[in-house]
Amino acid sequence: MVDAARARKLADRIQQVVAEMLERRIKDPRLGFVTVTDTRITPDLRDATVYYTVFGSEAERADTAAALESAKGIIRSEVGRQTGVRHTPTLTFSHDPLPDSARHLDELLAEARARDEEIAKKAEGAVHAGEADPYRKPGEEDEEADDDFGGTAEPSADRARRSAL
Repeated sequence: MVDAARARKLADRIQQVVAEMLERRIKDPRLGFVTVTDTRITPDLRDATVYYTVFGSEAERADTAAALESAKGIIRSEVGRQTGVRHTPTLTFSHDPLPDSARHLDELLAEARARDEEIAKKAEGAVHAGEADPYRKPGEEDEEADDDFGGTAEPSADRARRSAL
């Protein structure tokens, strides 16, 4: 097994090399506006997965995937040359759905905010159905409450007279 820190450093270096290659050396017209978002490597350093996003339509994503597959050999040889590892990892390109998911969540949050604002506007002129403060406070006596045995409540004058005794 390889040290996890070494694997992370190698993954970061592979990400840099791939991004540089896509920006400067790969001139495939099918290649769209690509951003390399992450690279993960197996603990044995044999396989690396490069995650990317593409700005554009579904057709542009498919074209970019085909361009990356055709350029995989050139990119892998450059990764091997620049990293200096004994065995150059096999590269796999995978579309990263995270930005799409984040965009969808942002849209849902914006919709929820709009609904909250709408409810707040409706509630501006609303009044309480009962008293403004329906809770009892210490020291207040409820004359209409029943006692523990189901009878009617004593009048407050009788209650005060009993407590004085």
